[in-house]
Amino acid sequence: MSGPVAPAGGTHGTGTIASPNDPPILGVLGGGQLGRMLALAAARLGVRTRCLDRSADAVAGHVAQLVVADPDDGGAALDHALEHFAHGLTAATYEFENVPAALAARLAELVPCEPHARALAAAQDRLVEKRLFESLGIPTHPFAPVDSAADARAFGEAHGWPIVLKTRRMGYDGKGQAVVRAAGELDAALRSIRGEGFVGELGLIAETFIPFRRELSVLIVRAHTGEARVYPLCENVHEGGILRVTHAPAMTDDATRELAERSARALAEHLGYVGVLALELFETGDAARPLLANEFAPRVHNSGHWTMDASETCQFENHVRAVLGSKLEMALGATRAIMPCAMVNLIGGVPPMGEMLAVPGARVHLYGKSARPGRKLGHVTVRDADAAAVRERAARLRELADASERAQG
Repeated sequence: MSGPVAPAGGTHGTGTIASPNDPPILGVLGGGQLGRMLALAAARLGVRTRCLDRSADAVAGHVAQLVVADPDDGGAALDHALEHFAHGLTAATYEFENVPAALAARLAELVPCEPHARALAAAQDRLVEKRLFESLGIPTHPFAPVDSAADARAFGEAHGWPIVLKTRRMGYDGKGQAVVRAAGELDAALRSIRGEGFVGELGLIAETFIPFRRELSVLIVRAHTGEARVYPLCENVHEGGILRVTHAPAMTDDATRELAERSARALAEHLGYVGVLALELFETGDAARPLLANEFAPRVHNSGHWTMDASETCQFENHVRAVLGSKLEMALGATRAIMPCAMVNLIGGVPPMGEMLAVPGARVHLYGKSARPGRKLGHVTVRDADAAAVRERAARLRELADASERAQG
């Protein structure tokens, strides 16, 4: 795999842009672990990867070319870096929905870029996202925009406390949100989200607080031809807003699976989507509204990491196939689960390798990141034909992961 590349005038690394006779090149906006895993999947298909990231230490740079530029800089310098990045690419994509939509749109003027920037723009604004769900008949929480404390209070009084306040933009892994259990907690909640002395419109969204049985997600991959394939519904366990464990396939009834699949298909079809999309859902236990859509991610997703070891085609390879499909005529791969699987995230610390590998069937995926609290450093999967055995082994891996996180601080 080629080494790092810097934009003209940059200081990071050396290297050259591939010639037209070289293998196809996939561009990825972002160089974190998702970009890294996309690059590894692309390499199996004979495709090179080039990532653009603000950090010269981005972990995707271990396995892909790396162009260093700050997407927030704007101006001529970013335009120059983007043109340098796009030169020679076959197609491009992104690893994270907080990539500026304008940047993705600009890249799409230079090279085919999927998913389309309209999907990115919808996922970046929770209010737009919720209205999109409503327009497509996808059940979701009651919600309303909140630009003042009075707006939040009125929503709570109309729908009942508690309510959930969230930033409309830039929230992920539980950040930028607060549960407000009574009107008297509003001021403290707003300070926690927006900071002391904030002046102006709050730019928040309020949602009703819905008790739920469990969190689910469904991943769909869609090609430029309109062909779409859906991965099995999976069950997710979050703590502190961060995904800890995924079990796939989720144990549920056919009606729930079909509702989740219909919702994902409707969303992908409406957006003219190309690539992998994840739809996150709450299972309520209410027969009238058994599933409520929480949010969608226009990219490969943490809850789909189990597919690397227990699906006929992993999410990363299928995303590469979809994004490059119009250029290289790559068909989508099958999405069937080979056998029951669990995925355990490694957060903040990594357990001793020997202890992880001592768990029967454990497969370790480390991202090459330095440890710090709350940081995703890797994941471990375990699979077996016996679903009960998978849950037992996942519980052991979770114990190891939690112990290493506590040890780090």
